Amino acid sequence: MTKIVGIIGDPIAHTLSPPMHNAAFKALGLDWVYVPVQVRPEELGTALRGIRAMGWAGINVTIPHKHRVIRWLDRVSREARLIGAVNTVVRERRALVGHNTDGRGFVRALREETRFDPRGKRIVILGAGGAARGIAVALVLSGARELTVLNRTPSKAAALGRRLRGVSGKTLVAAGPLSTRTLGAAFASADLVVNATAVGMDGSAHRGLPIRVLPSHAVVSDIVYRPCRTPLLEAAAKHGLRTQGGLGMLLYQGAEAFTLWTGRPAPIDVMRRALRRALARNGRT
Repeated sequence: MTKIVGIIGDPIAHTLSPPMHNAAFKALGLDWVYVPVQVRPEELGTALRGIRAMGWAGINVTIPHKHRVIRWLDRVSREARLIGAVNTVVRERRALVGHNTDGRGFVRALREETRFDPRGKRIVILGAGGAARGIAVALVLSGARELTVLNRTPSKAAALGRRLRGVSGKTLVAAGPLSTRTLGAAFASADLVVNATAVGMDGSAHRGLPIRVLPSHAVVSDIVYRPCRTPLLEAAAKHGLRTQGGLGMLLYQGAEAFTLWTGRPAPIDVMRRALRRALARNGRT
């Protein structure tokens, strides 16, 4: 009678989701188990058929499958369709239904940890990949006044800008390259800056970010959670700005997935402690 959920990706050894979810199941006395499974891109369809055949309750989906998995699903939520990617699959009877909890998880963490409400705010997102798409769509749906996407490859920023303009006509959307000119203009009026790239891992840093021109009330967020304090967050803190690390997004996107699978509120404190223990074991706090 044990219900099985898990995560598929390639690679998968780095994931912190198993300890987080298994701690939550144990805390609530649920006979569930969460397992990581490495699935190569060419085996994705076979894996989804196997999950359906074996009666798994659902899965999380990570790189490089978030976009490709859609073709193997029966239905996809509106938010996942707008984003163009799925990170959570829920089994509803025989149907596999795709959702995306990344953006909702980010916004929930932002509100819980910094008391920042996106409604009516000017927001700058660095990056235009899968994480940026999820976050940007959620911020538009949350009522952001202006959203600027900046990316080192301008064509990718432009493509995300076009997608976002189709989400809501109420948010003014701009897109451009990561350059000194665009950064300076965007940062000068920003209420929130989000690093949605991998820059920050292993001590790497964005070059030339004009942190000093940000308004004193601005919040700087970084979705990187290894390390917890990235060079970007350190620089923002030195200027007296509020900051938010990536652990909260990881936690709350997992909590949203937990509730989709089980129908139960997620035990946030239990999941947070499990994540911190897992990071400490890896020596990357």
